[in-house]
Amino acid sequence: MTNYRITVIPGDGIGHEVMAEALKLLRAVEGAFPGLAFTCREYPAGAKCVQERGTDLPDETLAACKAGDAILFGAAGLPAVRLPDGTEIRPQIKLRKLLDLYAGVRPIKRYAGVPPVLTGDPAIDYVIMRENTEGLFASEAGGARVGEHVVVDSLVITRPGTERIVRWAFKLAMQRQGAPADGVRRVTCVDKANIFQSMAFFRQIFYEVAKGFPAVQAEHAYVDAMTMYMVQRPLRYDVMVSENMFGDIISDLGAGTVGGLGIAPSGDIGDIYGLFQPSHGTAPDIAGKGIANPIAQILSARMMLEWLAETKHDPQCAQAAEAIERAVEKTLADRKNHTADIGGTAKTAAVGDAVAKAVATGN
Repeated sequence: MTNYRITVIPGDGIGHEVMAEALKLLRAVEGAFPGLAFTCREYPAGAKCVQERGTDLPDETLAACKAGDAILFGAAGLPAVRLPDGTEIRPQIKLRKLLDLYAGVRPIKRYAGVPPVLTGDPAIDYVIMRENTEGLFASEAGGARVGEHVVVDSLVITRPGTERIVRWAFKLAMQRQGAPADGVRRVTCVDKANIFQSMAFFRQIFYEVAKGFPAVQAEHAYVDAMTMYMVQRPLRYDVMVSENMFGDIISDLGAGTVGGLGIAPSGDIGDIYGLFQPSHGTAPDIAGKGIANPIAQILSARMMLEWLAETKHDPQCAQAAEAIERAVEKTLADRKNHTADIGGTAKTAAVGDAVAKAVATGN
């Protein structure tokens, strides 16, 4: 039996509620796949942690992130808890930098049971690759404010940082089946190269890396135009790659086209560590009401198993990830399992129960 050590960080708000359902799912996986076991231990981080301990990321939490096999993260931050500079606390951003989690992997997939947001074919299925450590986010905690009239944040693009995220995007495209509309393996560089030198440099490196992947079509689009294309013709896209801030924005837009952030998972991955969390925030307005959608957290756990399968060469993790995907598809196909964000009345725990039961029974 393989026992994986999972560092669990529920965070704030609905983070604890959706995390409980992901842990319930992992227990169901253990029952369905006797060769797998998960030792899950929770650690503090986030706004409440600041209030109680004076830091949003304690040393013990960081040490556990480094020592474990994977990190399962909920959501962190509260609007009322802010740093002296006026920004919210952000331990997840710190972890991206401290652990070099440079690849933000954001799947955008429409599940058939979810009410359509866009007209036409519902088979939206693409991945946004967001560079996680550079771009405009490089100014996080490092911008300059001069008095009451001038504030400056800098956008940073480096060749090594761009090469590695673009290379990841092309390798991912090689593993996929191509865009739903035409089956073409395609990587789209999303930038603003007509205005910013940094973006022109990003695009230049994109096409340099693309030469090493002749079986994948390489193209580009300006980020403002892409926000329209993602609504008008989403089936044309397979993999997108973008600078940090642009990737942040288009990821939420993509989630909106398939039902919302409640069903949008993500992975922040580096060469050594992997952190998996839902794309949504802490939603303090609904925290404690038991109505949050746990699917994004559950699908993030699925992504974690996929990553463990690849990095640990464990076929059982891959099988378990496939079982979770089938279970989510079955659960969402029945509208009684839809939470309020996708037009239903189901409770958080009931949705988690349905997915866990589907994994446990194998159907």
